[in-house]
Amino acid sequence: MPFHHPAESTPRPPPPLVLDTNVLLDWLVFHDPSTAALDFAIRSGARQWVATPAMRDELEQVLTRKHLLSRQTDPRFALTTWDAFARIVAPVSIAHPGAMRCADSDDQKFIDLALQLGAVLLSRDRAVLHLARAGRARGIDIMTAAAWAALNRARLPISD
Repeated sequence: MPFHHPAESTPRPPPPLVLDTNVLLDWLVFHDPSTAALDFAIRSGARQWVATPAMRDELEQVLTRKHLLSRQTDPRFALTTWDAFARIVAPVSIAHPGAMRCADSDDQKFIDLALQLGAVLLSRDRAVLHLARAGRARGIDIMTAAAWAALNRARLPISD
């Protein structure tokens, strides 16, 4: 009988999730059905959501924009959920030759964190999604919340 090292039989935890601001709005403000699996995965502890203080600052700023306030949204719910479930990490600069660069510099922090942690980046921003192929080449997945839910349907008891 072959010897199996204990570390080989232990399944690796799934990669953490990085959520861009549009995905957060879909989940925490608009309660978009495409984020139901994401909601379950994070609230149940099946997946870890990682973020930086700058990402929280961006969400807080977006939540105070007139078009959102006029929709009778509750910014406190989104920020309270953030505080309860996001694991805050310190960002590390990824600036080096060949680094992935987003056309929208505001989104670079999400890409850099995903690269830093080997995380899955969920976005619906075209400039970010455009980097999916380059991300795969660097060991990260970049996709929409709906695509992520479809890939994880067998492991999560929620469908979108």
